[in-house]
Amino acid sequence: MREKDKIGAFEAFSIGVGGMVGGGIFAVLGLTIMLSHGGAPIAFAVAGFIALVTVYSYVKLSVRYPSEGGTIKFIVEGFGNGIFAILLNNLLLISYVIMLSLYAYAFGSYGAVLLGANNVEWVQNVLAAGVITFFAIINLMGSSTTGKTEDVMVLIKLIILIIFIGAGFVTIDTARLEPATWTSTTSLLTGGLIIFLAYEGFELIANTAQDIKEPKKNLPRAYYGAVLFVIVLYMAVAAVAVGNLSLSEAEQAKDYVLAVAAKPFFGQAGFMIIAVAALLSTASAINATLYGGGRVGYLIAKLGDLPNSFEKRVKNGYEGVIIIALLSIIFAISFDLENISVAGSLGFLIIFSLVNLAHFKLCKETGGNRFIAGFGFVLCSGATLVLIGHNLIHKPEALMSSFLVLGMVFLFSYLYYKIEKRHSILNSEHH
Repeated sequence: MREKDKIGAFEAFSIGVGGMVGGGIFAVLGLTIMLSHGGAPIAFAVAGFIALVTVYSYVKLSVRYPSEGGTIKFIVEGFGNGIFAILLNNLLLISYVIMLSLYAYAFGSYGAVLLGANNVEWVQNVLAAGVITFFAIINLMGSSTTGKTEDVMVLIKLIILIIFIGAGFVTIDTARLEPATWTSTTSLLTGGLIIFLAYEGFELIANTAQDIKEPKKNLPRAYYGAVLFVIVLYMAVAAVAVGNLSLSEAEQAKDYVLAVAAKPFFGQAGFMIIAVAALLSTASAINATLYGGGRVGYLIAKLGDLPNSFEKRVKNGYEGVIIIALLSIIFAISFDLENISVAGSLGFLIIFSLVNLAHFKLCKETGGNRFIAGFGFVLCSGATLVLIGHNLIHKPEALMSSFLVLGMVFLFSYLYYKIEKRHSILNSEHH
């Protein structure tokens, strides 16, 4: 790639921010408030801290192993391309599917509110399935406007969120944010861990490592800048929402809480603007995640870890996009919000803990600090156990959904690995 075609730190920063401030904040804010009450901003800080420590491994690995494969490349470098790497790569792909279903669920919730069909399940399901189908078709057409549309959408949603924060701080009731209103420490921590997936988008920066100018200087700026910016943004949004709504109001509107939170200072117009911003945000997140998911599926198939259909071209996209879209629709209409969130956060915590472990193994190659990489592994692994333990006690059905998904991924990966190994042995004997 010519130097003038390469991207700078700001573009990579924008990709990271766009990936994180997708549908996540609109989809899971109500859930965080339910779990953490007045401590919702702290829950976002907890999740952000884990992301920030993990970013260290991503920075070092991206500089040492620049590739459009990003996370996939790091897993293969750290663990080889055996059964373990196949499991992790397929877990990454299913985590993308879960993110898509979460965004579609949020799109359906906000869309139903705008249509005056609050909490009407079939309307939400039709909207969720419709938006995934629409963007799957757009991705297959390979529209060159996709990237430009994404930039505009990211800018619009950030402007709306910053105006929301600025105006909302004026009407905050600070008593609602005092430590006395916080839930227990474990609930607070779990609140942060369940919405950890709201931060996972920083890993998209890894896919730009080949195309960035002066990677040693610009990659760290993009990664750390994006995560720190989003931590502050999320904490401020959570503070405004909690400070302007009672817990009963937040619970009643948990699937579209941000729109309701704008009412005290912007009235009905604010409610409509935030609802439209949520539709834009979740739509842009679906568009970007389908594009990224299609590429991830293609790269995993190239490694021989997925069926060839993920590599096949359909018009200007990949057949894998159709498979990912269909799975996302099934998830969006089959699971409730909390179940999807737990499964998604678990998936990314497992992946990030093992990326940290891969970096721990590769520290000599990257020139990284083994203590920080090891701390990242312990932090993500510990967070995974806390999330499992809390849900085991308080919400076992959410955990059942997660284990069902994980079990399917492991079973598929194991069987596929065995079948492929058998094929390659038979082929070598045949030749």
